[in-house]
Amino acid sequence: MAPGALLETPQIPTPTYTHRDGLALEETSDAIDAVNVLKATLKAKAQKPSQDDIYTPSNFDAEKDKSQFRQYETACDRVKNFYTEQHTKQTYAYNVSARRAFESCTRAEMTVWEAMEKLNTLIDESDPDTSLSQIEHLLQSAEAIRRDGKPRWMQLVGLVHDLGKLLFFYGAEGQWDVVGDTFPVGCAFSNKIIYPDTFQANPDFGHEVFSSEYGVYEPGCGLDNVMLSWGHDEYLYHVMKAQSRIPEEGLAMIRYHSFYPWHSGGAYGWMMNEKDERMLEAVRAFNPYDLYSKSDEVPRVEDLKEYYMDVIDEFIGKDRKIKW
Repeated sequence: MAPGALLETPQIPTPTYTHRDGLALEETSDAIDAVNVLKATLKAKAQKPSQDDIYTPSNFDAEKDKSQFRQYETACDRVKNFYTEQHTKQTYAYNVSARRAFESCTRAEMTVWEAMEKLNTLIDESDPDTSLSQIEHLLQSAEAIRRDGKPRWMQLVGLVHDLGKLLFFYGAEGQWDVVGDTFPVGCAFSNKIIYPDTFQANPDFGHEVFSSEYGVYEPGCGLDNVMLSWGHDEYLYHVMKAQSRIPEEGLAMIRYHSFYPWHSGGAYGWMMNEKDERMLEAVRAFNPYDLYSKSDEVPRVEDLKEYYMDVIDEFIGKDRKIKW
C-alpha cells in the first residue's frame, strides 16, 4: 500500500519566561492549541481511510449477489469448448515460442484509446458473465474503481486491463491463446483450474518433468520467474511494464487478474516469495472491479472519454503511440 502523505509537525514556539505576563500566557495557550490541532488531525487520518488506499474494501458491489458470477457449471457450450481447446494447446513449448514471437516484432502502433476502439468487435468466448463489447467492459471497470475513490493509476488499470486482447488481431491462433483464466505451464496443472479434467489431452499432462508438482521450478522461486499461460494478461503486462508509469501493484493487477487458481483458489502458493504476498493483496483488491462491474449500467463512451484521456496522458503520455 502506498504510504500516505507525511504530516509535518508544526514548529511550536517556545515562550521566554522573563516574568509572568499576559503575552507569555497567550504564547503558551497558542502552543497548546497547536498540539491539540495536530493530535486531532492525526486521529482523523487514522479513523478515515485515505482515498488512495487501494486495499479499502470495494463499495460498488456491496448489494450484488456474487454467486451469480463465474457460473461455469451452467455455462453455454461456447465457454466449455473454449476451455477444452485452451487446456489442450497451452503447452510449455508453445509458451516458449509465443514469448519469442512477442519479442521479435512490433505488431502495431496505436494510442490506448485507439486500441480500445479496435477491440470493440471482439466478444470474449471464455466469459460466461457478459456479451458486452470490450470498451464497455473496460469503462465499467474503470468507473467502478473511480466511484470508490481509488487512485487514478488504478482507474487506468481498470481501463486498460484487457487491452492485451489485441493479440486476437495480430497473429493469434485463436481465442485460446488470447483470453481465459491463466495458469502456470511447466509444472502439474492444479485441480483449482476451471474444468481440470480437460487437461488430459495436453501433451504436458503425462510428461516426466512438466507433470510433476514443481516441474521446472523450485519452491519460493517467485512468480516473476514463472511462465503463465500465454494470453492477453501476459502480453499487456510486458507492454505496460516497458511503456507506462503504472506502479508494480498495478502491473500485478494486469498480469494476474485472470490467474483465478492463485488469487481465488489458493493454488500455487509454493511458488510465492515475499513480493508475491504483497502483489496477491493488490490483485484481490482489483478483482471485484473486473468481475462484478459486468452487471452495471452500460456506460456512455462519449460522456467519459475526456476524463479518461487525461488519466491516460498522466501515466502513459499525451497522444503517445504504444508499440503493441
